[in-house]
Amino acid sequence: MKIIPINSESSSEPENSSQGKEPALEIIDLKKSFKNNKVLNGINLTLQKGENLVVLGKSGTGKSVLIKCIVGLIEPDNGELKALGINILEQDEKGLNTLRKKIGFLFQSAALYDSMTVRENLAFPLRTNHTITDIEIEELVKDALENVGLLNAIDKMPTELSGGMRKRIGLARTLILKPEIMLYDEPTTGLDPITAKEISHLITDIRQKFNTASIIITHDIACAKIVADRIIVLKDGICSAEGTFEELQNSSDPDVRAYFE
Repeated sequence: MKIIPINSESSSEPENSSQGKEPALEIIDLKKSFKNNKVLNGINLTLQKGENLVVLGKSGTGKSVLIKCIVGLIEPDNGELKALGINILEQDEKGLNTLRKKIGFLFQSAALYDSMTVRENLAFPLRTNHTITDIEIEELVKDALENVGLLNAIDKMPTELSGGMRKRIGLARTLILKPEIMLYDEPTTGLDPITAKEISHLITDIRQKFNTASIIITHDIACAKIVADRIIVLKDGICSAEGTFEELQNSSDPDVRAYFE
C-alpha cells in the first residue's frame, strides 16, 4: 500500500524520538461513576509521543468511557488529564474544540455521513477553515485517500463501501486534520480476519509515517499483537497489568493470560 505523508515535518521524525520530552497524554487517578456504578476507579497511564498503546479489558471495564473523557465528551468525577501539555479539564468549549483538532477519533462505525460522497465526507472537516481554498481541499482529500489506499473510492457513497473500506475512509477523514494523537475505538470490530489484519497494519503504517501517539481500544488479540508497543489491561476500573505483548502473554496472572489463550 502506498503511504503519502500528509505532514512532511511530522513524518520526518524518527520513530519514538520523543524520549525525554513531555508525553502526548498523561492521566492521573481518573475516576468516573454513573450513579452507583464505578466505571473508572483511579486510572493512571502515560502515552508517549510516537507510541501505540493498546487498552484491553472486558466489556464494561470503562475502555470507551476512558477515551470519551480524553476528548471531553464525558466529564470525569476526579483526576488529572493532560493532552499535549494542556489540562483538558480546565478547558472551556472553545479550548476543547481547539484541542480536539489535534486528537483524531476513529469510531467503531467509522461515523460517515451517508448522504455525502467520500469526497464530501473528507472535505467536511476542512470547510470550517476559511483560509483553505477549494483546490487545496481537493488536494488534501486525495492525499488522505492515498494514505489509506482508496483514492478510487472518492466519488462513492458510504452505502457502496464494505465495512473495511468504511473504516479506511473514516481513518482518512480523521487524518486529514493531521492529529498528533489518535484514538481508535475497536478498529477491527465486525471485520473478517483478512480485512482486520489490513486495518491493523494500516494503524502501524500511520504511526510510522506521522509519528502519531495512539491509544487503541480493542478485544482483538491479533490486532494487539500487530500494533502494540505496550499494552494496558483494565480491570475493576484500574490498570491492573502493563507490559509488552510477550510480557503479558507470559504473565503469571490467570486473568491477564486469559486474553491470550
